[in-house]
Amino acid sequence: MTLTTAKWTLNDYHQMIDAGILNDRRVELLNGEIIEMSPEGTPHAYYGNRSSKYLQRLLGERADVREGHPITLPNDSEPQPDIAIVQPLDAVYLEHHPYPENIFWIIEYSYSTIAIDLEPKRRIYASAGIREYWVVNLKTKTLIVFRDPTDGDYGWRFEFGDGTISPISFPDVVVEIARLMN
Repeated sequence: MTLTTAKWTLNDYHQMIDAGILNDRRVELLNGEIIEMSPEGTPHAYYGNRSSKYLQRLLGERADVREGHPITLPNDSEPQPDIAIVQPLDAVYLEHHPYPENIFWIIEYSYSTIAIDLEPKRRIYASAGIREYWVVNLKTKTLIVFRDPTDGDYGWRFEFGDGTISPISFPDVVVEIARLMN
């Protein structure tokens, strides 16, 4: 017997949210599948919160640093990245979550979710044309950076243990990698 998973569209997903079906559940839509999100451990929450504040100070008014909020992608996906650095469009986000063209880069913090962040989420973000995707591996204390989305994946991958990096969208901004993990 072959099992077939029911796929959901963004519209289906939003209707479920509006109807309250998903209330009190930590879920996200990935490639048409509603996925339960792992509980957020204290280190994950701590580093994400500190990094969000740090990046907002670095970027000032040039970008909004959204922590744990949905983004809407065209491949029937509405993930909730730990941090999304987006255009500061204020009230536009009353109408919709940030779309790929509004997103400068995404950061995921990983401990128990490293396989999800490195495989399906990486491909989802690349397929949507997200120019830059960072994964902070809390087990190894490394930053994995993906750039150059091409044909559903990233053409550039590099791993950093320390030093600095400048995001593609803000080449004048220097991010201290240690500040993302300390």
